[in-house]
Amino acid sequence: MNLLIKSAIIIESNNLLHNKQQDLLIENGIITKIDTTIKNDQGYDEVSLENLHVSCGWFDTSVSFGEPGYEERETIINGLSTAAKSGFTAVAVNPNTTPKIDNKAAVEFLINKGTSSATSLYPIGNITKNAEGADMAEMYDMQNSGAIAFSDYNSPIANANLTKVALLYAQNFDGLVLSFPQDNSIARDGLVNEGETSTLLGLKGVPSLAEELQISRDLFLLEYTGGKLHIPTISTAKSVQLIAQAKVKGLDVSCSVSAHHLTLTDEELHGFNTNARVTPPLRTLSDLKALLKGVNEGVIDMITSDHNPIDIEHKKVEFDNAKPGTIGLESLFGALNQKLDLEILIRTLTTNPRNRFGLKKRTINLGEIADLTFFNPNSKYIFNKSHIISTSKNSIFLNKKMKGTVYGIFSNNQLILNT
Repeated sequence: MNLLIKSAIIIESNNLLHNKQQDLLIENGIITKIDTTIKNDQGYDEVSLENLHVSCGWFDTSVSFGEPGYEERETIINGLSTAAKSGFTAVAVNPNTTPKIDNKAAVEFLINKGTSSATSLYPIGNITKNAEGADMAEMYDMQNSGAIAFSDYNSPIANANLTKVALLYAQNFDGLVLSFPQDNSIARDGLVNEGETSTLLGLKGVPSLAEELQISRDLFLLEYTGGKLHIPTISTAKSVQLIAQAKVKGLDVSCSVSAHHLTLTDEELHGFNTNARVTPPLRTLSDLKALLKGVNEGVIDMITSDHNPIDIEHKKVEFDNAKPGTIGLESLFGALNQKLDLEILIRTLTTNPRNRFGLKKRTINLGEIADLTFFNPNSKYIFNKSHIISTSKNSIFLNKKMKGTVYGIFSNNQLILNT
């Protein structure tokens, strides 16, 4: 596809064009010219939008779509369309499906479903067979078929020896192991953060200790085995501290945090809004501040939407019976753009996750593949159901103030715009 992008402010740290307004010419999916003004002599399609900013395409490392098995929540096709219109040119898809993504055929099914989309789909395979935490899955075969990491999504592995073996085994093919940070023997049947709010509301709590014990255990195992460990969606101040100390030791560990844990606290639970029931649970203001500091200081490597569509039958019920999870692709940028410096935010959505998960580097320069996200960082609005593209509507950000609008993407030689 041929395209002329007009008057776009480029946002890419370590690029000489950073913060400069430029025209970009794309021919057959390749950036062929960058200049202050480019004439459209060939009559190409143009992108000319208010306060247009452009960055390398965003990558979300924790997205759930439902298919196969839960198509009523979200199909892969509509999920990828939602991701594209939310600014993401690539997503890593969690294996919380039925059947599980624990073999090469399941990985290949996901890849084949996403081949024609503008947003690239990268499967995460299960660490254990059927995500049961007992026997290790076919990790090597899955990686050869296209899996980029291994995780039993939101299901911690209780067996420390199994985690140890997975970290050792994955080193043979440079595999990335994800370990969900929760000790279920401590969390038990808790629903929300253990603290003042849970006490006031009479809800069973999940103490921060449940997360921090699991992280401590996994970091000890990593120090023993070597290998590569990623800890997804941390939520407490102590977790940030533990990972910072591990990085100082030189351990090969990374971590992510969700958009809702950077912007919301357990105060959201007043009113028993089931959309605010998430895993890990929303924590306190002091935790939120520590997480933001962790992002700003580089301890936390990347931010994810932790997009998890849940159908209304499992959300519009009593709080105790509601299934945890929130959608987040559509709201991520608008929620975080008012909390973080734009350069830091873009880095946590581009360079950092791509490097960690082994995706090809993207940059805005001549001769490079055009993999771009378009946005306006200054617009303000209230997030409501009209902004939701997902099949499920379980957004924790409904009726929240937002700053920043996503226009769309150019990726895989396709232009997807919301306007």
